[in-house]
Amino acid sequence: MILKGTLVNIGAVIAGCLIGRYLGHLIPERMRRTIMMGLGLAVLLIGIQLALQSKNPLIVIGAMLIGGLIGEALSIEARLENVGHRLQQRFKDSGNVAEAFVTASLLYCIGAMAIMGSIQDGLGQEPTILYAKSALDGIASVALTSTLGIGVIFSVIPLLVYQGGMTLAAGWVQGLLTDPVVAEMNATGGLLILAIGLDILGIRKLPIGNLLPAIFVAAGIAVFLS
Repeated sequence: MILKGTLVNIGAVIAGCLIGRYLGHLIPERMRRTIMMGLGLAVLLIGIQLALQSKNPLIVIGAMLIGGLIGEALSIEARLENVGHRLQQRFKDSGNVAEAFVTASLLYCIGAMAIMGSIQDGLGQEPTILYAKSALDGIASVALTSTLGIGVIFSVIPLLVYQGGMTLAAGWVQGLLTDPVVAEMNATGGLLILAIGLDILGIRKLPIGNLLPAIFVAAGIAVFLS
């Protein structure tokens, strides 16, 4: 069944959010901070590993510049935040919904596992990559929800659109997704994951949403050069 991997991923996030929401109070504040710091460090590691996959750093640099311009023109970051703020007004007593929604959405939607897992699912293969990602996202959602609030659960909406869209499109562009193209997409996504890790650790908040188009710009440049 197509989209099976994404649906499993969404189910894992929802389950993790419910556990974090109703059992999160059993986790002491000091332990929550430690969990978040550990999660942030793990995200940094994943981002660095992916970023180092690039065979041509100039593609990544160009993708970041062009993708950033596109993202700024479309105001992607602001649009994500606006959706979060609307949810914040709707659920005033449920924690910082805006921050939780944006942070979780970016964390779950960016990276090699989301891209490659969606492609695997879209090509009719067993979505084992998304199954593994589901386990990681489920654990992360427990930590995020217990710290940031139930707003994390709304991240399943962009998760469905993002991964589901790539899954449906995978069959159409199968011939273009060569190993060099995927490597540059992963490297660009890795830099964005690295930025998420910096944000989780409280080091620096970057406009990651506006840089999202860079992943697809990297694919376009890699295809053109190949």
